[in-house]
Amino acid sequence: MGHWWHDNIAEPGKVPLLLALAAFVLTFAITRTITRMIRAGKGPFRNITPGGVHIHHVVPGVVLSVIGGFGAVASGRHGVAAGVCAVIFGVGAGLVLDEFALILHLDDVYWTEEGRQSVEVVVLTVSLVLLVLAGFSPLGVDDVSDQEEQGRFGVITTYVVNFCFVLIALFKGKARMAVLGTLVPFVALIGAIRLARPTSPWARRFYRHRHRARSRALLRAYHHDVRWVGPRRKFQDLIGGAPDRTPLPPAPRS
Repeated sequence: MGHWWHDNIAEPGKVPLLLALAAFVLTFAITRTITRMIRAGKGPFRNITPGGVHIHHVVPGVVLSVIGGFGAVASGRHGVAAGVCAVIFGVGAGLVLDEFALILHLDDVYWTEEGRQSVEVVVLTVSLVLLVLAGFSPLGVDDVSDQEEQGRFGVITTYVVNFCFVLIALFKGKARMAVLGTLVPFVALIGAIRLARPTSPWARRFYRHRHRARSRALLRAYHHDVRWVGPRRKFQDLIGGAPDRTPLPPAPRS
């Protein structure tokens, strides 16, 4: 175990990344627990509202991310300072991404359907960092030999090809596959060759006069959403809590 730790984590300088990931996950879990307790009116925790202004936890998250990020750049990948800065950055990133939906919509949508986007981004971030820890390199450039390093043309070509797959998957409305494809080229390739989502820029541009392709895209998106929306929402509710139910409007009187 010690040999594996040294060869795969310590020697490549991945200890700060592991510490940042642990701090990120722990901060997100604690934050969600506290916010759910505040929402339920349990425990000693309350919203911070000095002068009547609700201070969202994204504010200290931004400050900690800036401090930890600049500190990590200055301290390198080894040593105690690098580990401390990584933990600070992980805590800040956890606070920021927990309110990603608020930043995206510029509105307090924490407990609404739009607030689920924060949970999606957190899960995606954890998945990407775990892939990096496991040894995957950005855009699939992995295990490059000394001979391949000298032939930069091959490396640059690999970057360009994989980046094209990522862009195509993104334009086809497959954002998750595009992001994961930056580390796993096979995922981006699947997203690039499959039918686009019916509301994506690709579909609006290339399926406009292709009625069969548009119909197939609509049918495939419908079956995909019916199959996965339920399990995905249950998973998101388990991690971040269920959003508020929107009350139905009163029925009109006759």
